[in-house]
Amino acid sequence: MGKKNLTSRDLQEYQGNYDEQSFWKKLRKVASRAGVKVVYYALVLFYTLTDENTPAKYKAIIAGALGYLILPLDLIPDFLPFAGMADDWGALLAAVTYVTTAITPDIKAKAKLKLKDWFPNASGADFGDLQ
Repeated sequence: MGKKNLTSRDLQEYQGNYDEQSFWKKLRKVASRAGVKVVYYALVLFYTLTDENTPAKYKAIIAGALGYLILPLDLIPDFLPFAGMADDWGALLAAVTYVTTAITPDIKAKAKLKLKDWFPNASGADFGDLQ
């Protein structure tokens, strides 16, 4: 996973590590440390994964990226300041890039609504290119 440009195959390798309960547990645990953009992208991917209109091949990529996110041990341990979430961010960003056509305005709205649980003042530029 230490590649600079992740492939969809790289991401799919981790899909067996994904489960919804672990995703929410991990997201709650790292939200403040990860920051608005990382949490927002993770939420967008989650809601894209659960959307019945998302193609199966995209769901495999998303499950892989979210599976990598929830792994307790990954390339860069999450507890390290600043760098700890870098590899997780890379996996999320790669997945969003691969599945961007499946991300609807409704999915983004759901993610923004849920994001308010952790970041009540988040808006605009906080969401990066995925507004």
